[in-house]
Amino acid sequence: MSSFTHPRTVGSRVLTPVNQPPLAVPSPDRLIHLQFRRFAGCPVCNLHLRSVARRHDEIEAAGIREIAVFHSPADELARHAEGLPFAMVADPDQRLYREFGVEPSVRALLDPRVWPAIVRGVAVSTWRMLRGRDRAPSAFPHGGRFGLPGDFLIAGDGRVLASKLGRHAYDQWSVDELLALAARVPRTEPEAGVTGKREHA
Repeated sequence: MSSFTHPRTVGSRVLTPVNQPPLAVPSPDRLIHLQFRRFAGCPVCNLHLRSVARRHDEIEAAGIREIAVFHSPADELARHAEGLPFAMVADPDQRLYREFGVEPSVRALLDPRVWPAIVRGVAVSTWRMLRGRDRAPSAFPHGGRFGLPGDFLIAGDGRVLASKLGRHAYDQWSVDELLALAARVPRTEPEAGVTGKREHA
């Protein structure tokens, strides 16, 4: 579900992506789309991330910075981040997941609505691995296989303007939904005196 009246405010911190320099969250001059994925190399996640990568220029032009969080260790995630144009953040201790209420559930894979995406994702990932374009995920991924996705659109002053907690592993905002949400957000400057915490994840 998405809402522009979400009460949560994100305190300031610095995140350290595995594929880009450290970046501040929130960002005073851009919206941030913080999306929570599953484990590095997850075929279902890769299916979605490729759709985001294909339209990354549109997302940037809309004033949105993409950040994707995974519950994999940084060295493992780095092996899967090559070629992706947006920030990939490792959170193996799942501190950010807990902060944003993104929790695992067996319905991540058992919900019938995710099964077509699983079949398609495995097929595409297998084809790409055979051609050396993707790496195989860990047989025993850190944090398990039952992670659920989450999406948060964060304003420059830290307010969460819209959010979605997935009900299964492929239940997230599409790029079109993200752009539509961003288009409805009035741009505001950060309020004086907003403070938060500095954090590396």
